[in-house]
Amino acid sequence: MGRSCGTTNQSTEVIGIDLGGTAIKLARFTADGELLQKLEKPTPQPAIPGAVTMALCDAVEELDPDRRAPLVGVGLPGPMDAAARVARVCINLPGWEEVPLAEWLEPRLERRVTLANDGNCAVVGEAWRGAASGFQDVVLLTLGTGVGGGVLLQGQLFTGHNGAAAEPGLIGVEPEGPPCNSGNRGSLEQYASIAALRRLSDRDPLELSQAADAGDPSALESWQRYGRQLGVGVSSLIYMFTPQLVLFGGGLAGATHHFLSAVRLEVEQRVQAVSREGLCIKACALGNGAGRLGAARLALQRLGEPQ
Repeated sequence: MGRSCGTTNQSTEVIGIDLGGTAIKLARFTADGELLQKLEKPTPQPAIPGAVTMALCDAVEELDPDRRAPLVGVGLPGPMDAAARVARVCINLPGWEEVPLAEWLEPRLERRVTLANDGNCAVVGEAWRGAASGFQDVVLLTLGTGVGGGVLLQGQLFTGHNGAAAEPGLIGVEPEGPPCNSGNRGSLEQYASIAALRRLSDRDPLELSQAADAGDPSALESWQRYGRQLGVGVSSLIYMFTPQLVLFGGGLAGATHHFLSAVRLEVEQRVQAVSREGLCIKACALGNGAGRLGAARLALQRLGEPQ
């Protein structure tokens, strides 16, 4: 998958970062993906670029004060430029338009940095050491503050024109639905994010999941409605990519046992049999760790042997 990083010294350590709207998750790995240390910090609020840059620098120094890891991969919720140096836009973070984050980070960290879409990072991580290992055609959705995702086609990360793909959470599912920060209306994100779940229930996701675990009928129904909404968008993505595997990651993926059956039923009802033949739909194996692992993997592939 991707170009080989065979020139990388196997003793090289690497840092992978998953930047989200509420948390910064980072970890230090060996070159073969073994987790050495992990750390989670709150994302500054408001999450403006300058504040986030400083928070990232502080977190990296805390994670690796001895500077064992010369390479850093950062996953962000939005598209990067083709050189993986500039965050073009992060629609759920304020002020994030054409932010040269790699250029800002490298002199402060004294390490080499590459950027990637967080959904792309997640699917790369799952393909490396998770649920997508051995699969060639995969669609992954990250269900959290927003809905991101990544796509593998014939074992290769699909990034589209100028590196802006894939954004499966921004596809339209309802013409007159709620407005999206992307400028769309009724995007899948408006029906599958944490905010969408809150429209179905006034309880936060953890409380709602615990209530459903206890058999609360209203909680169970909320998750089923959520699963049906998610299934509508997933059905369109299956017609587009005809994957072998659809994965769910992000903060809501821990509740897949409450909504996965509704997603599968919606897909069976909406997608013709030939387009879903052999399809598997399930939760990510790496949970919230997939994004930072994938960011580390992309740093190794792109940056190789440290200069």
